[in-house]
Amino acid sequence: MKATQLSKSLLYLMAVGAGLVVANNYYNQPLLNLMAQTFQVTEAQVSKIPLATQLGYAFGLLFIIPLGDKFSRRKIILFDFIAIVAALICTALAPSLWMLTISSFCVGFASVVPQLFVPMAAQLASEENRGKAIGIVMSGLLIGILGSRFISGMIGDYFGWRFMYYLAAGFMIVYAVILYFKLPDVATDFKGSYAQLMRSLIDIVKTKPEVRIAALRGGFGFAGFSAFWTTLVFLMEQNFGYGSGAAGLFGVLGIIGALGATLSGKLNDSYDSKKLIYAFTGILILSWIVFEFSAHSIIGLVVGVLLVDFGLQSLHVTNQNIIFTKNPDARNRVNTIYMVGYFIGGALGTVAGAYAWQHFKWQGVATTGLVFSVLILVFQALSSRTGTK
Repeated sequence: MKATQLSKSLLYLMAVGAGLVVANNYYNQPLLNLMAQTFQVTEAQVSKIPLATQLGYAFGLLFIIPLGDKFSRRKIILFDFIAIVAALICTALAPSLWMLTISSFCVGFASVVPQLFVPMAAQLASEENRGKAIGIVMSGLLIGILGSRFISGMIGDYFGWRFMYYLAAGFMIVYAVILYFKLPDVATDFKGSYAQLMRSLIDIVKTKPEVRIAALRGGFGFAGFSAFWTTLVFLMEQNFGYGSGAAGLFGVLGIIGALGATLSGKLNDSYDSKKLIYAFTGILILSWIVFEFSAHSIIGLVVGVLLVDFGLQSLHVTNQNIIFTKNPDARNRVNTIYMVGYFIGGALGTVAGAYAWQHFKWQGVATTGLVFSVLILVFQALSSRTGTK
């Protein structure tokens, strides 16, 4: 399929779908306090829910996304929606924290469709518009991440957390029907066996330093991001007396920052990516400095959310533009490696954030995020000595 066949309608269909599907992974974060009340468990115990979801997503990336370089992406996507709907319904019906943890893992494992859309957009776009196309799909994905927190927070306050998952299953059924009629198929590049396909991931990690460093940058950035969102609902309840709905409202603010993905996509088509990496990481560091002084300040939290979302999403698009441009014949596989690193970082951040909150409250969370962001600069500086972006 030629690059000129990426129509605006298809691009925006993928952007909307990316947001709807990835939202499944994040509905739980503003609902953690309600889940804890349902199962009579502690904040630390219920924090296993987003951890399980993120780990599931990482495993889904590892075992499902590489298939996009070998098999029909359209068929993979449509079959995957069956698994998504089943996992969401199981989550809504979960009778115990243990079953909720397992079903949350399955939700994450199945909800990897957006990471098939991103390489597809990169493949179909013309070279001069590739960064812009990636940015638009990523904006949809990121709006879904942040908007999901607002929706689930409000739904949780009024209808309970279980209703949110029934509603999500309904969203998935409707969108899958639309995709069935609108999504084209795309030519694949890999001709070997599945075993060879998976072994090639190891070869890419060994021989592609730009993929390794991008995964580190993304992982550390998302670690801080996950630490923030996992603990925000606890901060709002303890320091401000607000519930899940208020925590979800911060997702609306984050949407403004997430629109930076579109802007950064355009910048990547015109400016040196190494300079952009330093600039966007600097914004991340600034956001955590603001959070350090915002444990009792709504205004500070608002400013910090705008900065952390803009910085992370812009860095994310830059990372993907680099690896897709340098590896045109293995876009799904390099995206797999990158996103596995990204969500392993998210899982690490969830654990670190929960630990920091339990022992040091908000100051510990903010310091944790700051450390993760500084590590991006450290590894980027080390990689620059070898000429790796």
